[in-house]
Amino acid sequence: MSEHYHPYHIVTPSPWPAFGSLSALVLTMGGVAYFHGYIFGELMLLLGFFMISATMYVWWRDVIRESTYQGHHTLEVQTGLKEGVLLFIVSEALLFFSFFLSIFP
Repeated sequence: MSEHYHPYHIVTPSPWPAFGSLSALVLTMGGVAYFHGYIFGELMLLLGFFMISATMYVWWRDVIRESTYQGHHTLEVQTGLKEGVLLFIVSEALLFFSFFLSIFP
């Protein structure tokens, strides 16, 4: 394990964002092809679901491995992750509140 001079985790490059983007593209194209009745639409849609599921599994596996076995998620990193999730939830709540407020004045 390397020496840490700061309490933060510098993430190493990962192939999973690119694979996730490709999976979302295959899923979207499969959905459109399926709804338009193309021959391989259903197969492409199922392939997209499988690719998205596989991406989620391996990406979360890597995050769990970094946090537990490698010890990269220090108290500072955990606090930042919790605050990030909280800010995301608050921003989504405010977005939907403003959306519904504009519909029902």
